[in-house]
Amino acid sequence: MSGPPSWLQALPFAAVFLFFFVVPLLLVVVVSLWPTRDYALEPGFTFDNYATLFAGCANLADPCVTLKTYWSTLRFSLMTWAATLVLGFAIAYFLAFHVRSTAAQTLLFVVCTIPFWTSNVIRMVSWLPLLGRNGLVNQSLIALGLTREPLQWLLFSEFSVVLTFVHLNTMFMLVPIFNSMMRIDRSLLEAADDAGASAWQTLWSVIVPLSRTGILIGSIFVLTVVMGDFVTVGVMGGQQIASVGKVIQVQTSYLQFPLAAANAVVLLAVVLLIIVALNRLVDLRKEL
Repeated sequence: MSGPPSWLQALPFAAVFLFFFVVPLLLVVVVSLWPTRDYALEPGFTFDNYATLFAGCANLADPCVTLKTYWSTLRFSLMTWAATLVLGFAIAYFLAFHVRSTAAQTLLFVVCTIPFWTSNVIRMVSWLPLLGRNGLVNQSLIALGLTREPLQWLLFSEFSVVLTFVHLNTMFMLVPIFNSMMRIDRSLLEAADDAGASAWQTLWSVIVPLSRTGILIGSIFVLTVVMGDFVTVGVMGGQQIASVGKVIQVQTSYLQFPLAAANAVVLLAVVLLIIVALNRLVDLRKEL
C-alpha cells in the first residue's frame, strides 16, 4: 500500500517554513519601503530609506557611516571566523584522530559543550570581572611585574568583543568539523602513511579536503551569527563600538522601523552574498 504523494508529505513542513520564515522576511522588505514618519507607521512605497542609508557613500576616499559600520562588522566577523576555525579544527582533529576510545571522545565532547548549557549573556558577562581594570587578568599581570598599571584595552575594546565572539561561537565551528572528520575513512590515512606522507602532508592533502563540508557549514554559522549580533558588541564594546546589528537595534528603539527594516534587508543581502561566495568554493548540496 503506497503512502500519500511526496508533495503532500512535504506540505506541513513547507507551510511552517513559509509562515515562520518567508512571510516575516517579506514583511521586513515591505516595511523597508514605507515612508518614515516620526513615530507612526504609514504604508506606502518609497526608496528613501535606502537612500538615507547610503547618503554620501559615493566618495570611497571618505566612506559614509553605513560603509564604515558594515566594514567594522565584517572585520569582526572575519577575525572571529579565523580564530574559531583554528580552534575548532584543532580541537576536532584531536578528538577525532588522537582520542581512540569512543567513550572518551563522547566524554570530552560533552565537556566542550558544558559552557553552552548556560545563557550566552551569562557567558559573555563572565568576562567582565576577568578583563576589567581591577579584574583578575590585570591584577595578575601587575603581581607578576609584567605591567605597572592596568591594561585599558582588555575591556570595552575590539579585543574584548572578538574574544567574546570566539568564546560564544567556537562550538558552532567545532561540531560540523568534528562530524566531517568522524566520517573520514581511516584506511585513507593508512594509505597516506604507507605512501610515505608526513603528518602535515596527510593533514593538508587528506583531512582538510575531506573536512571542507564541515568547515563550510561552521563558517556559515559563525559569520551569520556575528554579522547580526548586537548584544555582544554593545556590552563588551562599552557601547562605543558600532556594528550593523547595533545600529538596527538603536533605530528600532527610536521607532524608526522603516529605516531599521531597510538596514536589515541590506544586511541580509550581504550575508547571502557571503554564503553564495562560500558555496562557490564548496558545493554544499553535492557534498551532503
